[in-house]
Amino acid sequence: MKLFQQLLVAPAALGLLAPVAANASDLNINGVSDYAASGEQVTSITQFSDVYPTDWAYQALSNLVERYGCVAGYPNGTYRGNRAMTRFEAAALLNACLDRITEVTDELKRLMKEFERELAILKGRVDGLEARVGELEATQFSTTTKLKGKTTFVMGATSAGGDSGYKFYRGAVRDTNAFDKKGTKGGADAYNRNFGAFTFNYDQRLVFDTSFTGKDKLRARLRAGNFLKKANAFSGAGVNLAALDIATDSGVNNTVSNAVVLDRLFYKFPVGKEFTVIAGALARNTESLAVWPSVYNKGGAKILDWTALMGTSGVYNKETGQLIGAYWKQKVNKGDNAFSVSVNYVADDGNGNNSNARKGGFMTDNSEASLLAQLGYAGPEWGLAFGYRYGQCDSGNGLRRGTEFAKNNTWNNNCVAKNDNGKLKRYASSSNSYALNAYWQPDEAGWIPSISAGWALNNVSADRLVEGSPVDTQSWMVGLKWEDVFLQGNDMGFAVGQPTFATSVKDCSKASKNAGTCSETPFDGNYVFEWYYNFKVTDNIAITPSVFYLSRPMGQYTNNLVKKGGGGYDGQFNVFGGLVQTTFKF
Repeated sequence: MKLFQQLLVAPAALGLLAPVAANASDLNINGVSDYAASGEQVTSITQFSDVYPTDWAYQALSNLVERYGCVAGYPNGTYRGNRAMTRFEAAALLNACLDRITEVTDELKRLMKEFERELAILKGRVDGLEARVGELEATQFSTTTKLKGKTTFVMGATSAGGDSGYKFYRGAVRDTNAFDKKGTKGGADAYNRNFGAFTFNYDQRLVFDTSFTGKDKLRARLRAGNFLKKANAFSGAGVNLAALDIATDSGVNNTVSNAVVLDRLFYKFPVGKEFTVIAGALARNTESLAVWPSVYNKGGAKILDWTALMGTSGVYNKETGQLIGAYWKQKVNKGDNAFSVSVNYVADDGNGNNSNARKGGFMTDNSEASLLAQLGYAGPEWGLAFGYRYGQCDSGNGLRRGTEFAKNNTWNNNCVAKNDNGKLKRYASSSNSYALNAYWQPDEAGWIPSISAGWALNNVSADRLVEGSPVDTQSWMVGLKWEDVFLQGNDMGFAVGQPTFATSVKDCSKASKNAGTCSETPFDGNYVFEWYYNFKVTDNIAITPSVFYLSRPMGQYTNNLVKKGGGGYDGQFNVFGGLVQTTFKF
């Protein structure tokens, strides 16, 4: 018997089984007969003239009348709720209610028979789901951790063109492995011999995200890849601007060991409704921000490392190491723009975990650290952000991406230089970088693309700078992305800009000017062009063909002849790259 049936029957049954409290002489046979024979079932409790909403049993009586229709009144339209109930009256009430319950049960039986097939299908599905849940619970490795994976294959090559060789200014120390030591006889031919072969590379990432409260996150990421740092063009060997965002080398001593390394380990948790705190033994500054002020790569693909950093790599330099940070993001209605403030400090890995105070430490003068701050105002349709980064000497591998001249670490915020006695000495050096980024995207996909733009200014200050070395540098980029191109889910992107290039240099001495070994006018201009089409095969597989062109990646080093008295002949050197990137997500 169903629960509601039991609730209806129980009070009446108790009344029937209870001892008779009155003598036979007290029984009003006429009243019972009137009640039992009236047969006038009421449909609304308002039909009783003596029942009021203030009565303690008003709701219970209303349910019996209006839901089940099994309560009858007296012929005169009264219920007589205060009158003692006889056993005969209880039997009449119980009989009427049981008749109604039987009717409901028969109706349910007819419905069950009519939808018997559908109910059987639903039952089978429920049984199947229960079995699958049981299997997952039995085989899961953790109740709090989720595993995500991403595998990327890259096939492609680069090719250099132009007639330029290289002759460096006095005092400029640079790795010349990519070019012939003969200088003016090097250039494009030497680059193609060293970095022009077709290659097949991979990048593998496994992410473990653990939550203990449902709002926090402990992330550990394993990574492996075979983009050799000193032998693969897509890792930045030869010219750093050809480096891909996906490129990683997990080898040891420039060999393909395919070692699996831990490259992320941090904990993120909320404080209140709008603040988030991050602490990590191995974390990245660009991944510790409240908002990312660009939509160029959102939902599409990342190709060149420089374009993936919005063209402002001096600020967003991917410094990775020991990190502490926090951000505040305003709570607003969905779809509205929100203010945000982000601040993080990260010591370079290998310094922040080094106990030698002369070589490292966390929050010391030798941490090679970056302090990144960002003020943003962003939403789904548009947004903008101002970013600032203070860098200690050697922080973030200089400006990360730029011309070979602007990025030369010998003078670009280097911690170690030669003193007058030819001995190595650590000099005080720092950099200040500023960036302004903005984006806009249409409400619906169409011929109008989203637009992402960035501009950055960088300054290096040091106790000692080499004559003719960069002091101020700039960069800018504009990225366009079209969604649902040809097919829904496919994206196309195009970007153009000038990677970090020198706009002013250290003053030259009169002697070096006369000798033609130093010029105070930088010739460091260059352009980058990138195009990609992201073809979504399935929800988990995407194929992305792309090409890029570096018009002058050597920057001022492209001058292949320095004349006495300054100036020089501007040669040519460019790099073209093509690749197919295939991504598997699971």
